[in-house]
Amino acid sequence: MNKNTLAHKTLPLGTKVRLVNPANGKSAEGVINDRGPYIKGRDVDVSYAMAKQLGFVRKGVTKLDIETI
Repeated sequence: MNKNTLAHKTLPLGTKVRLVNPANGKSAEGVINDRGPYIKGRDVDVSYAMAKQLGFVRKGVTKLDIETI
């Protein structure tokens, strides 16, 4: 919850990624440590720490750009 971690359906566990919130330009780096999300139309679930860095805690859901690093 307080670390930069996220869930992804297909990328290997341990993969380092950079997420960018195109709405505000904020970015954060994290490590995939779980599987999911299992909600149609969603590609990642991020920890609270990452959502805070990306600036969408209050909104809860947003579009993000993802790249492996």
